[in-house]
Amino acid sequence: MISIYGAEAGNLALKALATGDVYLGGGVPPKILPKLREDGFLQAFLAKGRFAPLLERVPVRVILNDRTALIGAALAVAS
Repeated sequence: MISIYGAEAGNLALKALATGDVYLGGGVPPKILPKLREDGFLQAFLAKGRFAPLLERVPVRVILNDRTALIGAALAVAS
């Protein structure tokens, strides 16, 4: 299952042409962090044929702050 998550994260990174970091947020990624650190996630993330070198330069990060969405909404309202 973790490989499916990695494959889709890689697909979305390519669709968005992510050149910076890829951030995994929400309630699930922090709970499965040990699994995300295993090889299966990263292998599936990078398994994009000729685009693998592009994705190798994109760091994948997990958002651990469960209030990130609220902070973002508050900043949007304040500006």
